[in-house]
Amino acid sequence: MMEHISVLLKECIEALNIKEDGIYADCTLGLAGHSSEILKRLSTGHLYGFDQDKNALSYAEKRLEPFTGKFTLINDNFVNLKKDLSEYGVSSVDGILFDLGVSSPMFDDAERGFSYRNEGPLDMRMNQDSKLSAYQVVNTYSKEDLTRILRDYGEEKYALRIAEKICEYRNDKTIETTLELSGIIKSALPAKVVSSKGHPAKKSFQAIRIEVNDELNVLSKALYQALDLLKPNGRLAVISFQSLEDRIVKNCFKEVTSIPEEYKRLPLKESELPRSGYRLIGKKIVASKEELSENHRAHSAVLRVIERKGTL
Repeated sequence: MMEHISVLLKECIEALNIKEDGIYADCTLGLAGHSSEILKRLSTGHLYGFDQDKNALSYAEKRLEPFTGKFTLINDNFVNLKKDLSEYGVSSVDGILFDLGVSSPMFDDAERGFSYRNEGPLDMRMNQDSKLSAYQVVNTYSKEDLTRILRDYGEEKYALRIAEKICEYRNDKTIETTLELSGIIKSALPAKVVSSKGHPAKKSFQAIRIEVNDELNVLSKALYQALDLLKPNGRLAVISFQSLEDRIVKNCFKEVTSIPEEYKRLPLKESELPRSGYRLIGKKIVASKEELSENHRAHSAVLRVIERKGTL
C-alpha cells in the first residue's frame, strides 16, 4: 500500500491553484496522496475527503494524522457531494478534485474481485455495503442486458459472443470467481484476440465494474454538483483513466463553457450574447515521460481543469 504513487500529482496541485485559507474537496480520497499535498499548503483552510470504501478511509485517516483539525473525512459516494457538504455548513468551495477509476489497493486485494488476473470472489463493489455485486450481474442478467453492458461500458467488439458464453456456462453452474469468469470470456474470443497485447478480459471486467458501481451516471451527476459548488475563481480538476469517463468530463466542461446553440441562431452582436460562467484552464494534461517510466497507471490518465469565472 505504501508504494502507491498518486497519478499526475504535481499537475493536479498546480491546477487547483491552492489558497492557504481555502476550502477544498477531494472526492476520491483513496490513499490520500493528493489530499496530503493539498493539506501541506493550507494554514487556516480545510479539506473534505470523500471515499465510499471504508478500508481507504481508515488508511487515509492514519496518513493524514499530521494535519488533524484541518480535514474532515466523509464515508460516502461523491454523488452526494452537495448534500454531505451542506451538513457541515459548506455551500461553496475553492477547489474540487476527482481522481477516477479503481485505486491500486482494490485491484491488488484479490478478495475485492476487481482483478481478472487473480482468483477472488465476483464482487467489484467499491462500497462494500452495496447490494449489487458482479456475482448478481454475471449470474442473473439476461443475455441482452449483458450484451448491452459489455458493448456500452466495455466497448467490447465481441459483446454478444461473451454474453452467450456466460449464459451457456451458467446453465450448468453458477459463476463464482474472477478467474472462472476470465476463462469464460477467453473461450468466447477468437484466438488472435486472446493472444494479442492486453488481457482479453480487461474490457469485460471494466464493463461489469461500471455497472455494479453505476460509475458513469454517478460521475455525470457529481460533476454538475461540483461546478455549482465552486466559488468565483474556484477550480475543478478531474483525472480520468478511460475514454467513457473522459468523454463525460469533456462534454460537461464544453457544455458549461459554450454559448447555447439557440443563441447562436439569433441576430445578436457578440456583446449581446450570454456569457459562460466557466472557463477551461489549458488543454487536457497527460503524464510526463518521467512519470510514465515510474508509474504504469499514469499511461491512460487524462487531467482536465475548469474554473468558475470571477465576478465581473
